[in-house]
Amino acid sequence: MKTVTQDTLVRIAVRMSDLQGHVLDETPLDGVWYLHGRGDIFPAFEEKLAGKPVGTSLSFTLEPEQAFGEFDETLVILRDAKDLADPADVRVGLRFESVAGAKPSSRPYRITDLADGKALLDANHPLASWTLRFDVKILEIVDVPEGEIGDAVPVPNFLSVPGSV
Repeated sequence: MKTVTQDTLVRIAVRMSDLQGHVLDETPLDGVWYLHGRGDIFPAFEEKLAGKPVGTSLSFTLEPEQAFGEFDETLVILRDAKDLADPADVRVGLRFESVAGAKPSSRPYRITDLADGKALLDANHPLASWTLRFDVKILEIVDVPEGEIGDAVPVPNFLSVPGSV
């Protein structure tokens, strides 16, 4: 029986929820593919699937440090809203791939609040500091021949290690 091992291509259906059971995100019913053991999804998530066969359903919880990390106050900055974009476009939720002068400048920032011409920008993941529950079903496992393992398979943002894909 084929099981999830290093460098196998795995198709999974996933539902992510908070501890109160509110569904935060989920894959389509036919699932998504990921390449196991390549660091594209949370290592603790991969560990839960390692060695499991097709058809396995499991539920588990990941603590913040195993998923999107703890909230980091140093990733929150205040800027003049007029310096960010056309004033007509500035709104809560607007994302920037980088912000000049911000450290780190290479992280995406999003506006989380606007007041008095100022924008509060946050580079933390929106689910930083959240303990998350995952319900997963392994739908398919495919062996990838040696030498045919290419670039990372894109996975949904809610499963991606920040900065990996």
